Amino acid sequence: MAYDEFLADRVRQALKEKKTSFEEKKMMGGLCFMVDDKMCIGVDIDKNTGFSRLMARIGDAEYQQALQKNGCSEFNITGRAMKGFVFVSTDGIDMQDDLEYWVQLCLNFNPLAKSSKKKPSSKT
Repeated sequence: MAYDEFLADRVRQALKEKKTSFEEKKMMGGLCFMVDDKMCIGVDIDKNTGFSRLMARIGDAEYQQALQKNGCSEFNITGRAMKGFVFVSTDGIDMQDDLEYWVQLCLNFNPLAKSSKKKPSSKT
C-alpha cells in the first residue's frame, strides 16, 4: 500500500477545514478517506510513473467536465475505466485551491454515492 504521506496530510487538513468527519482506510492500493462509510477521496502512487495522485469519487454528472481539468485522467486500474471516479496527478493539485476544488467535488457527490454492501458478520 503505497501512498504519499504529505499528500494524505493535505487531504486530511482540507477535510478538517471543511469540518467533515472521516475515517481512513487502506484500500485500492493506497489510502482512502471514508465519509459516511463511503469512499470519498484517496491517495496512492501511480505504479507506472512513481508519482503521487489523488483518487477522486466525483460521480457521473461531473465526470466529463472533470476530465478536461489539468492533471485529471480516467480512473483505470483494471483495464476498464470506472465512471464517476478520476485520478488527479500532482499537476492538478499542486496549488491548495486546486486540491480544495477536488475535495469539495468529492464531498458534493458523497451524499449521492452508494455505500458498498457490508459483509455480514459470521456468528458461530
